[in-house]
Amino acid sequence: MLFLSQILILLASTWVVLYRRNSLQVSLAIVSASLAVTSIITEFLIIPWVLLAAVAITLLSPSIRRDKLSASLFKLFKKVLPPMNSTEREALEAGDVWWDGDLFQGNPDWNKWLAYGQPKLSAKEQAFIDNQVETLCGMLDDWEITNTHKDLPKQAWDYIKNEGFLGMIIPEEYGGLGFSALGHSCVVTKIASRSGAAAVDIMVPNSLGPAELLLHYGTTEQKNHYLPNLAKGIDIPCFALTAPSAGSDAGAIPDSGVVCMGEHEGEEVLGIRLNWNKRYITLAPVATVLGLAFKLFDPDNLIGEEKELGITVCLIPANHQGVEIGNRHIPMNMAFMNGPTHGKDVFIPMDWIVGGQEYAGQGWRMLMESLAAGRAISLPGMGASTGLMTYRMTGAYARIREQFNTSIANFEGVEEAMSKIAGKAYMLEASRVATASAVDLGLKPAVVSAIAKYHMTEEGRKCINHAMDVHGGRGAVMGERNYLAQAYIGTPIGITVEGANILTRNLMIFGQGAIRCHPYVFQEMEAANNSDNQKGLQDFDKLLFAHIGYSMSNFVRTLSLGLTGSKLSPAPVTGETANYYQQLTRMSSALAMVADVAMAVLGGDLKRKERLSARLGDVLSQLYLASTVLRYYQDGGCNESELPYVHWNVQKSLYEIQSAFVDFFRNFPVKSLAFVLKWVVFPTGTRFKKPDDALEHKMVKEMVKQSSIRQRLSEFSYVGKSDDDVTGRVENAFNHVLAAEQSAQKLRKAIYKGQLVKQSSMEQTIAEALKLAIINELEAELLNKADKAQWDAIQVDDYPFETVKGEAVEIEKTSKTQTEIQKSSVAA
Repeated sequence: MLFLSQILILLASTWVVLYRRNSLQVSLAIVSASLAVTSIITEFLIIPWVLLAAVAITLLSPSIRRDKLSASLFKLFKKVLPPMNSTEREALEAGDVWWDGDLFQGNPDWNKWLAYGQPKLSAKEQAFIDNQVETLCGMLDDWEITNTHKDLPKQAWDYIKNEGFLGMIIPEEYGGLGFSALGHSCVVTKIASRSGAAAVDIMVPNSLGPAELLLHYGTTEQKNHYLPNLAKGIDIPCFALTAPSAGSDAGAIPDSGVVCMGEHEGEEVLGIRLNWNKRYITLAPVATVLGLAFKLFDPDNLIGEEKELGITVCLIPANHQGVEIGNRHIPMNMAFMNGPTHGKDVFIPMDWIVGGQEYAGQGWRMLMESLAAGRAISLPGMGASTGLMTYRMTGAYARIREQFNTSIANFEGVEEAMSKIAGKAYMLEASRVATASAVDLGLKPAVVSAIAKYHMTEEGRKCINHAMDVHGGRGAVMGERNYLAQAYIGTPIGITVEGANILTRNLMIFGQGAIRCHPYVFQEMEAANNSDNQKGLQDFDKLLFAHIGYSMSNFVRTLSLGLTGSKLSPAPVTGETANYYQQLTRMSSALAMVADVAMAVLGGDLKRKERLSARLGDVLSQLYLASTVLRYYQDGGCNESELPYVHWNVQKSLYEIQSAFVDFFRNFPVKSLAFVLKWVVFPTGTRFKKPDDALEHKMVKEMVKQSSIRQRLSEFSYVGKSDDDVTGRVENAFNHVLAAEQSAQKLRKAIYKGQLVKQSSMEQTIAEALKLAIINELEAELLNKADKAQWDAIQVDDYPFETVKGEAVEIEKTSKTQTEIQKSSVAA
């Protein structure tokens, strides 16, 4: 009996210690001490303690541990470690770990997450959005921009330059606006709700471009020369990275530069002779300053001992001799400026490298860090804009559009599509605000920005698809009245740029997150790559046993939380959302455990098994998205009307996490281990469910009336003020229909009871109801206004046959095709 008691004490103390997450050595020491005390007190069976103590002493002695165990494991680790080139290393090291680190490591500190507080715009930023952004949006007609001007009108371009839209991220000392990342994001989001082309033209100079690079890496001379002109739109920048043979694999760019002596402004100077051929470069056709990424070579060792310095970034005036800006690309018929650029044997002085000569070969790190910040703002803003615009306009249209004598919003099939827009719009806005706030904390959130870019552009795509389904022909027919078409057509662009979404999901989110967010793996890799083998072994030894303790803790925590329904996990709040924090902690712990096992078993093969790693990336992504929703709800004051949106999003995320895990286990190559992992993660079965119909019904009800949640989600979605505006006419009709709602109910009730005969037109029916005193004159006026506005809002455009017939247009061929240019470019 005493022996059994000791065993139970041993197991219980081990379980408790590991749940608290200690290193393996500390855990063993505590358990050994616990068992020793028990043995002395009971004066019985001291042998188990002695055996355990022997193991603990072995593991606690650094020299014994290293010689007997760690050395062999170190050799094995180095053998299975996947090869990593300098480009991959720099990409991994770039950027910062933020909340993603908490979520990946299995024990998120929710109090810390909520303590960040609600991100807020400054008074200056709010005034700019209320005035300059409103004014600019009023100037933009997306139909004319796309079909008449093929560009923003001159009036809009002049306003953009004069009001500083191109210098939002540039500090005031250089003449810029000095906006926060949140302010920048809000501006882009609102403009994108009016015109995607205008948003792209504005966001590119404020995202990955010369200004961003100059602010972080430029010399004093470069900053003083370029930033004031960039801030005021005197200079228009573009950044050339993508080449025909190097899209997503930007590190493989063939464009080259060779360090040499050459002539510049009549003097013989040290510089670089460049050859490049780039495409898909936004603003290239109108740029005055070209940012260029290329591989730099120094065959004669003019600036150092290395002959291959790596990717380098420079700034070149577009009118510099040899720089050629090509014609325009037409991306999805969108009107933003985009095109190719190329150059052959173009000589530039060495001080045109961003940061000067000392930054030669440092371009990849510079680009990765700048991308991490820019990717957290621009494209998430575009994705959120689509969600917010479709939320507001689809709700309004579904309310005013009637079929079978009732609003189409009352049909459950339509309601299903609308509920998806509603839930996704809430998540998109929550994630936009949270992700931008990370940049304002001074971070470059590499993994979080990849999650935001991928999921927010994908969810924006789903929103516009659902909106098109609800609008039917109203969304399909092109013309001045169509507010959906350009967003629908342009959606693939956001999916493709700044890292194609397939690449982002399958390689970046988990591939980068598993190494950067893990508390030990990256350090273990550095130890394995240490040229001093003895020092590497010492570091590896310390990390390894901390890692083992971490892994055992994750196993214990995951199983414990699964068996207890997460009740062991504390929640930072009370009420209806408390259990969500607990369940997300449980899934976070499961991710930490499963990721560790997958990396240990598959090693470098996990990098190549993209679909497996993508599913673990999906888990991390859904943990992040759900956490932004919970924080957005708290920051907004826990408005009860928003609870259905919170329930829908977190329930959906938990279900998606569960699905990702199940698919991972089903496809894991070691079937017996997959069975065990699934049982540990879901010991009582897979119990997370999709949101139900009743919940989605509540969400849509808030969408088709002037609710507080509709106002909150519409804050950064522009709607025209006049009733002949593309969006204004629908909003106008929506307001009139709501104002006349009670009067319309009187008409329907009178018709149903036989007190009123429905006439051939609504106007006649209203007149008859007034005559019979069913309604009064004020109600008749409200109904007539609603009827006219409603009729106008559902109309689509039509054009004379001659206008749209068109004639065959022969596209003038350029002197050289892009293929010819590529063949003629000279590689170093």
